[in-house]
Amino acid sequence: MTTKAYDLIVIGGGPAGMSAATEAAEHGLHTALIDEQSAVGGQIYRAVDEVVTRRADDLPMLGEEYAYGETVANAFRASTAEYISGHTVWQLDQDGSIWSSDGAKAHAFQAKNIILATGALERPVPIPGWTLPGVMTAGAAQILLKTAGMIPVGKIVIVGSGPLLLLVADQLIKAGADVEAVLDTTGVMDYVRGAPHLLRATKSWPYLQKGLKLKRAIKDAGVPIYSGAHEFLISGDGQAEQIGFTSGGLRRTLRVSTVLLHQGVVPNTQASRQLRLAHGWHKTQRYWYPRVDEWGHSDVPAIFVAGDGAGVFGAKTAEIKGKLSALQVAYLQGRISVQVRDNAAAPLLSELENHTSIRPMLDAIFVPPRDILNPPIDATIVCRCEEVTAGNVRDAAALGAQGPNQLKAFYRTGMGPCQGRMCGLTVTEILAAAHNKCPEDIGAYRIRPPLKPLTLAELADMDVGKAAE
Repeated sequence: MTTKAYDLIVIGGGPAGMSAATEAAEHGLHTALIDEQSAVGGQIYRAVDEVVTRRADDLPMLGEEYAYGETVANAFRASTAEYISGHTVWQLDQDGSIWSSDGAKAHAFQAKNIILATGALERPVPIPGWTLPGVMTAGAAQILLKTAGMIPVGKIVIVGSGPLLLLVADQLIKAGADVEAVLDTTGVMDYVRGAPHLLRATKSWPYLQKGLKLKRAIKDAGVPIYSGAHEFLISGDGQAEQIGFTSGGLRRTLRVSTVLLHQGVVPNTQASRQLRLAHGWHKTQRYWYPRVDEWGHSDVPAIFVAGDGAGVFGAKTAEIKGKLSALQVAYLQGRISVQVRDNAAAPLLSELENHTSIRPMLDAIFVPPRDILNPPIDATIVCRCEEVTAGNVRDAAALGAQGPNQLKAFYRTGMGPCQGRMCGLTVTEILAAAHNKCPEDIGAYRIRPPLKPLTLAELADMDVGKAAE
């Protein structure tokens, strides 16, 4: 097998990945973008080309910001960057080596620099009953809406907090779904905590305005929003049939067919951890992120991280940061001067402030609730792959498990198909509480290849030859 060589390889086809590849190609870098999906867009702009060209009637439902993704995608398609679609990256090395699978065969690549643009994941919401059929993430429902125009059948209850919660609720209502209620975990004191950041947030007034419009549209549609909701319990005979919760001091129960969970998004750090990049801990939003400079450059010379994979700020910010990383790569590889780099970066940095000014307020308001981070009921499953409960993790802590990697020896947590994506943050929080330590001191799973499952047949095809010229 021949190893294909490039100046730059971008991993991920969302806003950061597309803009980085487009910018790099514009400055003469031999660039490739490797993407798991069959078309660019990432999660935020998923299937945007198909919707624009074949399902234009769905655009008003999905919104102007979604439609804008076609502009970013068109710019990428017009560039000289190569698009390698349908490839799952399962190993990376610090020297720029990359291995991927197209579902049938393994492939090897070599790059002088890599930009990770792997985006964010929805935070797991381990509440009693979350493993029942009929329960899924709000993001999964949004994927169905974007890719196929499909909506869940029956009564839908949406649970959690954050801007995406309201956006998905509004989109489903416009699509004709039967949204029974929105159970918002955000309470009065959360908004009080965010108040000191309001003045700075006014620089991002369009985002504030959009949030207010979404909430008003949901209420105008007759869908109740229960604020400060907590103590959730999903139950049913073989599937989700009802959800219990407490709001306003009252215990309530709603009949459901589908429950959509969403408690914000967190950086997807699987690849950055496999590369052993330095990571920090976001004390407010409770997530890990790779440490990078203003250009997205990590502590490993060949590796950059752009977009929400380096900290959650949203699609427009991700697009800008992708461009900044590409400019720095072009400069380091001698394609542009420092003056050209800085002149191109100046308007991007100015625009960045308009998009990021609201983030401190959002981070302060939409703090994940303690009973989501550290599930109080021992029987709640936290590792779905190995069916490990919160009580199991606490028992292991009492027996001496000091961190997530020691816990593997007790219950195989983090060793299933998802490789810790669904349980990593929760396990860290439970162990931190059990040992009365900060999660940063507890640590995270050590991620090893393969990042995603692959077959023995694909591994057998790993006779890597010389790099192609």
